[in-house]
Amino acid sequence: MENKKVMNRWLVVVGAILIQLALGAIYAWSVFTPKLTDAAGDYQFTAGQAAWVFSAGLFFFALVMIWAGRKLSTIGPQKLAMAGGIVLGLGYILAGFFGNSFTAQLIFIGIIGGSGIGLAYVVPIAVGVKWFPDKKGMLTGLAVAGFGFGATIWVKWAGSWGGGLLNELTIAGLDGIRSVYLLYGIIFAIMVFLGSLVMKDPPEGWLPKGYTPPASTDAKATGMVNFNPGEILKMPQFYMIFFTFVFSALAGLMVIYCIKLFGIDALTYKSLGTLDPSNPEFSSTKEWASVTAGTAMATYAILNGLGRIIWGTISDKIGRKLAIFLMCLLQGIVMLFLFKLGATVAGLIFAAAFIGFNFGGNFALFPAATADFFGNKTVGKNYGLVFFAYGIAGIAGPQLAGVFKDAAKTATEPSAWITPFVIAGIACLVGAVLIILAKPPKKA
Repeated sequence: MENKKVMNRWLVVVGAILIQLALGAIYAWSVFTPKLTDAAGDYQFTAGQAAWVFSAGLFFFALVMIWAGRKLSTIGPQKLAMAGGIVLGLGYILAGFFGNSFTAQLIFIGIIGGSGIGLAYVVPIAVGVKWFPDKKGMLTGLAVAGFGFGATIWVKWAGSWGGGLLNELTIAGLDGIRSVYLLYGIIFAIMVFLGSLVMKDPPEGWLPKGYTPPASTDAKATGMVNFNPGEILKMPQFYMIFFTFVFSALAGLMVIYCIKLFGIDALTYKSLGTLDPSNPEFSSTKEWASVTAGTAMATYAILNGLGRIIWGTISDKIGRKLAIFLMCLLQGIVMLFLFKLGATVAGLIFAAAFIGFNFGGNFALFPAATADFFGNKTVGKNYGLVFFAYGIAGIAGPQLAGVFKDAAKTATEPSAWITPFVIAGIACLVGAVLIILAKPPKKA
């Protein structure tokens, strides 16, 4: 099989990154929330409503991914990825034409757009692990790095590059927000289609030249023993990994949703000592804080992408369990101090970068851990079940922040943010304990 001519496996990485750049659309949501929640604007969403669009996108992303993982071998990776691109693009295009209400955006961006991401997301991971059994951590990191980097592109292009599409773009008489939805939808569909062209499995029995699969031991899972979804649902290891993912992702998704809203509140209050709109300096200070928080948001997205590659590569050297433990531990500590850190420009950007870096690690470490614990060949089927943890976190994290923010919407200081940040920090520390206790499963 080594002598048989096959596709250059690095083309799979290129295609995976192209797909994930488009799928990272969901992480750009916070660039729209200030305009959507502007009390004097056209939409006047509450913070909770804006959070629900984001949460719905994350939930349907995870829910549909379970189905996609099970159908991957039947439909084929190429067709499944193409279908995801079409559905994702269609959701944003429909939101552009018809998304003039909360309900419409919830359906088009949240449900339809999120479902499109769920269809395509598992493809590059499942295909990539088969092409790179020798570098699973690095591969999963590279394969999903585009998700984080993509968010940076879509955030900065919409918010500030060239004056910002949200401020400058008008298509077919649509306002800035819906014009951006329409443009992005077309771009997302094209990018996923192009990336899907190289989403093909290697020939049966193919292995990288010079690679010999290692033997599994009690101390380290290697992915050479394969379990099906029905089997892993009966294992305590599945639930330990699942809830660690819930707790770790909750913190990162909370910050993705609220980093700009929190940054505006924290920096404005630090400068003025109040969040009272009647203060004559409030508008100008809030505008400065918004630009600074946008920089923190973009920094988060960049480090999110880097974290996927770096944590994945680190895990190949120190093992998946230890890497996840360290990632959760560090994330928990920073979340506990986020409220204080966010009161300064340097602190807000540092915290955003650090949280984004650790959050990005989830998407390299958990698919690789799923392959290690439950099998390389069945990772496409099994990772959908593990990834549903992300859907739960996608509701819990943003909603937790949104509830506390809405409850304190008339407050003149930003203390409402403390409680959700502390809850998320403690959750990360619990996840660190859970993963370190997990042991590789054995076939009966």
